[in-house]
Amino acid sequence: MLGFLNGGKWTLQAEFVEIESGRRNDRPQLAEALAACKRYRAKLVVAKLDRLSRNVAFISRLMESGIEFVAADMPHANRLTVHILAAVAEHERDAISARTKVALAAARARGRVLGGPRIAAARALGSAANRDAADRFAANLLPLIRQIQESGAKSLRTVAAALAARGIPTARGGSWTAAQVANVLRRAACPDYP
Repeated sequence: MLGFLNGGKWTLQAEFVEIESGRRNDRPQLAEALAACKRYRAKLVVAKLDRLSRNVAFISRLMESGIEFVAADMPHANRLTVHILAAVAEHERDAISARTKVALAAARARGRVLGGPRIAAARALGSAANRDAADRFAANLLPLIRQIQESGAKSLRTVAAALAARGIPTARGGSWTAAQVANVLRRAACPDYP
């Protein structure tokens, strides 16, 4: 990139390194670079046009924003060329996505387990941690539910209303329902409950 800048009457104001895919439009480093271009009234220099974006609409909005930009791999590209190349990049992005989906579906059809052992192990650990947290929550809440039942609450709906009235949050912070109370009771009675 610095090789592209050498030999001119300009200075490098700032440098931004983007690691996000050109497919995405929500890219913080690119947003900062564009803000810097506005602030300094500078031209944006990108290493490769297809790394800037693989979305024609995004490139069009960038062109309409008034921020000048140039791709070091095609420094003499005009507006028409940039639009055509962005359209080609967008098409290739979609084709790659389609080919990948077909290949993954074919691998699954052949019985291939996708994701690798580390992902499966991480899922198992996450599931175990979630189960443990749910077990602890149910065990801690059981005495309060029993106290509410002993004070005259006969239905699960009444217990749920009493928990809500006391400001007790559910495990995920939502509103209590009869089904959630039943789940807590089943889990507390049988810790192996799924």
